[in-house]
Amino acid sequence: MKAAYIERTGPPDVITYGDLPKPAPQGSQVLVRVRAVSVNPVDTYVRAGMIRWDLPKPFIVGCDLAGVVEDVGPEVSRFKPGDRVWGSNQGLLGRQGTFAEYVLVDECWLYPTPDNVSDREAAALALVGITAHLGLFDKAKLQPGETIFVYGGAGGVGSCVVQMAKIVGARIITTARGSEKAELCRQLGADVVIDYTRQDLEEVLREVAPQGVNVWWETLREPNLERAVNLLSPFGRLILMAGRDARPVFPVGPFYVRDCSAFGFAMFNASPEKQQKCADDINKWTKEGKLRALIGRVMPLSEAAEAHRLQEANTLGGAGTLVGKIVLEP
Repeated sequence: MKAAYIERTGPPDVITYGDLPKPAPQGSQVLVRVRAVSVNPVDTYVRAGMIRWDLPKPFIVGCDLAGVVEDVGPEVSRFKPGDRVWGSNQGLLGRQGTFAEYVLVDECWLYPTPDNVSDREAAALALVGITAHLGLFDKAKLQPGETIFVYGGAGGVGSCVVQMAKIVGARIITTARGSEKAELCRQLGADVVIDYTRQDLEEVLREVAPQGVNVWWETLREPNLERAVNLLSPFGRLILMAGRDARPVFPVGPFYVRDCSAFGFAMFNASPEKQQKCADDINKWTKEGKLRALIGRVMPLSEAAEAHRLQEANTLGGAGTLVGKIVLEP
């Protein structure tokens, strides 16, 4: 089978597109014929060696997938050959990744794909959708009528946060770069969009949320926690899921005297049971047309290295040339 894999960590050039043996399922494993995968920033961190896990060699890159069940191990009970499925959390914690024509996945990390959802959409929503759901409902316990602020409402995680918060009846404030992305955020459900190329973030937030925001979702690699805490409401919640190497100043006084809480999380730490709850809602909302994927680029799997370059240019370089997810197809 064809796969995008690495023999060592390093820049995108270390990715090889070539032949590897087709795996066979054992135990509770499901063999999926992959139809679509998507690129996440964490994929590039693992490939670059920024996250130091023991990786199998060769190591197939990638977390997300959507496709069709080809075969199942003897202990599999939820899926059968021919079922359409999607999933994530592969390529992490030493597991093999998904950028291949065939992938082995334990059935606890797979979910049925709704009939009206394409494989491209399912793959594009996988990791970002589960991440958004975990942060909003497992961590922040977002309630109807509350106000949430999230950076980058047109981004992968940000667009899911905006849509999910709207589904449960929250008020959403987000940021965007330029009028085109701002309009997209409004279409997704944002109530207030701050174009940071021409508006002052703190000034607008104090005007539209004078009592502070109930939930502040931080996505910046270099977060300004003094600003975040000062703009939280009493009993506000701070969600941290970015800034792996950041060491920002933390304003302890304003934080504790207003009874605020902070939650840091990475989706790959969540149990299969928690991720299943996320997937159930994602499937329900996509089936109902309330949640959609933002896909910025579709490329062949053979261009995995170029896809990693494009992702890094936007994640690390701030190029601003990508709106939505990069999807690859074998």
